[in-house]
Amino acid sequence: MSTIVSVNTRDIRFPTSLQLDGSDAMNPDPDYSAAYLAIRTDAGDGLEGHAFVFTIGRGNEVQVAALEALRGHLIGRDVEELLGDMGAASLRLTHDSQLRWLGPEKGVMHMAIGAVVNALWDLRAKRAGRPLWQHLAGLSPEELVSLVDFRYLTDAITPSEALGILRAAEPGRAERTARLLEVGYPAYTTTPGWLGYSDEKLERLCREAVADGFPQIKLKVGASLEDDIRRLGIARRAVGPDFPVAIDANQRWDVADAIEWVNALAEFAPAWIEEPTSPDDVLGHAAIARGIEPVRVATGEHVQNRIVFKQLLQAGGMDVMQIDATRVGGVNENIANLLLAAKFGVLVCPHAGGVGLCEAVQHLSMFDYVAVSGTMDGRMIEYVDHLHEHFVTPTIVARGRYLTPTAPGAGTEMLADSIDAYTWRGAHAEAPA
Repeated sequence: MSTIVSVNTRDIRFPTSLQLDGSDAMNPDPDYSAAYLAIRTDAGDGLEGHAFVFTIGRGNEVQVAALEALRGHLIGRDVEELLGDMGAASLRLTHDSQLRWLGPEKGVMHMAIGAVVNALWDLRAKRAGRPLWQHLAGLSPEELVSLVDFRYLTDAITPSEALGILRAAEPGRAERTARLLEVGYPAYTTTPGWLGYSDEKLERLCREAVADGFPQIKLKVGASLEDDIRRLGIARRAVGPDFPVAIDANQRWDVADAIEWVNALAEFAPAWIEEPTSPDDVLGHAAIARGIEPVRVATGEHVQNRIVFKQLLQAGGMDVMQIDATRVGGVNENIANLLLAAKFGVLVCPHAGGVGLCEAVQHLSMFDYVAVSGTMDGRMIEYVDHLHEHFVTPTIVARGRYLTPTAPGAGTEMLADSIDAYTWRGAHAEAPA
């Protein structure tokens, strides 16, 4: 038997605002940050569980405090018991009556719980000697169903229906695993599209994205319609008339404004409009979807839990589901989201790009391909070439595809030198250039 002996947290921030990387209509000066967690045991094998919650700067200290508040749920706990029943481990956290009062199942505390769950999965996958995607895809349908909290979901998907989805995908797992290892997973890039970039940089990065083999790019919109028309025109001329160009408003508009604005951009044939309004406005998303057809609505990076995902699907307010690896309650809740997407037949194209998000969410998409949906058709993982060098097993993208990770774990462990160098000390002037 081994026990958890330490839970270490760090406030890590990167000064991405200095170059306007990540800038959009609602977040003009983001500093990509991580409320970081490391779980250590007395097993003597040197293996640790690492995870984080992604933020964009100020307030990261609040997220770290939420991680600290969960220390009592971990210190001294039997590791084998926790890892042996990850469904129960997740429920102990999400169903803690006093913690639930702070949500329930949403906000800062829920994201902290997600980081703990993700760190435990990182440790479990490392102990199994497999990358997380492959470890999850090796579980039986019954084991996978046992990971999901179906409370509040059974009017949309029942455990029996989920079991049926997973059993239907079971026969082709080996072949899909082999294909994934051979060809990787499709990616699209947001690198050209930040609002703070000049027109010249936008055009250059669009051309580079096509040359690099990406099947789609994404541009930020919503600050100025005149600017959006100009910038989309530049992008269209750079990539050609038929190349998919998605747009992302980052929650900028009211419902009527979203419909009017997207229709004004319809001449550029957007592949989708992402986060057109508040992520909590389920009926607003549905109204927008009706008002902008055939442009698709994509959302999910700020959707707070499986219940809101369920409602968006039930209301017809989501054509593309964009799960985020650190927004909800960890791997377990994202498995629920993937099952909902499979039940309702919508594409899953995860949100990534922020520090560590590419490293983390690729495992969920790859698991989905092998064990849930059984397809990569029309599916892509967002990619931005930011900060990968700070991870022990960084994401690798080549020819527009994520190369399938083979190292054990969830890909969420940062390099010790990077952790030390970018721990927040109160001013970016103190951080390395």
